[in-house]
Amino acid sequence: MERTLSSDLFVSSTQSNADVALPLRVAATLLQWQRRLVSRRQLARLDARLLADAGISEAQRHAELSKPFWR
Repeated sequence: MERTLSSDLFVSSTQSNADVALPLRVAATLLQWQRRLVSRRQLARLDARLLADAGISEAQRHAELSKPFWR
């Protein structure tokens, strides 16, 4: 007996690409926010010597750390 794949396993041709892409855009945005939080936590832990090695001033660090995670 031959088996066929169910048609509901595939995206309906009437469903727009925007509807399919929305969850991916949301996930990508959440991941970007998480990366910003992690990198800013790491920036906050750097001492003056490491900041100087990276070419980052205290003012630049303060400006970056004062930003909300979505910016």
